[in-house]
Amino acid sequence: MPVIVNPITESFAAEIGGLDLRRPVERGDLQVIEDAFNRFSVLIFVEQDLTDQQQVDFSLSFGPLETSMGTIRKDTRQRLRPDLADVSNLDENNEVLKADDRRRMFNLGNQLWHTDSSFKRVPAKCSLLYAKAIPPIGGFTEFADLRAAYDALPDDMKRRLEGLVAEHSIFVSRAKTGYGNFSQEEYDQLPPVPQVVVRTHAGSKRKTLYLASHAGRILNMDEGEGRTLLADLIRHATQRQFVYTHRYRVGDLVMWDDRCTMHRGRPFDDLAYKRSLQRTTVADVAPTVEQEGIRLVA
Repeated sequence: MPVIVNPITESFAAEIGGLDLRRPVERGDLQVIEDAFNRFSVLIFVEQDLTDQQQVDFSLSFGPLETSMGTIRKDTRQRLRPDLADVSNLDENNEVLKADDRRRMFNLGNQLWHTDSSFKRVPAKCSLLYAKAIPPIGGFTEFADLRAAYDALPDDMKRRLEGLVAEHSIFVSRAKTGYGNFSQEEYDQLPPVPQVVVRTHAGSKRKTLYLASHAGRILNMDEGEGRTLLADLIRHATQRQFVYTHRYRVGDLVMWDDRCTMHRGRPFDDLAYKRSLQRTTVADVAPTVEQEGIRLVA
């Protein structure tokens, strides 16, 4: 059966049919997926029934996988294997997390607009999130098209952004939700990193904004001015015309391009209903400043 690419929006999200991801994907079908990914940025593989290993195997088709940040901290048992990030409200016994659980408080930061792993020196290329259990209402994900948002900027703003570099940190985004319960290992292994504000998307050669709640300041710019600029850009990029909202069905595997999108999870009654989603994250090829040929002055 041929792979079917069914656009949901004109140029940002599409459903992919005709594939059973429990089986190895043929080279020709992978090329169809890659072409669709470079065009749409958000792909939904519907009606999948995957084991953890099958999700990992398919994800490896797009590059090496990151290890979950949860493995850094040693005082909490993990529910999932190290190459799966736990995007759920469940503990290691698959029970709903208590209101004051540290893991729940940390995950509230996922409701801010962000790009996965921009706080790492080599950030993410793409993420693949698999829905195993969903709440009856809420808990969906919004995605923002940063290529379209860049295209819509005035020319003078595009010139202003050229060559700018922001500093990203997981501690910056979590401070915005009041969370600060980090271990020394987390501070040591996740120092702030530089990321460009505008980058060229490798697959489409289009320019794109590169933004996240993890960005705290712009290098070589007054801190107040930099924070204001970042906030203005995020506000611009998340206008309704740039946003696709995905409402999950069990069995959805959603794949998005972290190089040219932002996303945020939406609230649900996480003390009453289980939401079990697990994410594989494919690493990018190099730091963004290296990809853009920007040399930072120490």
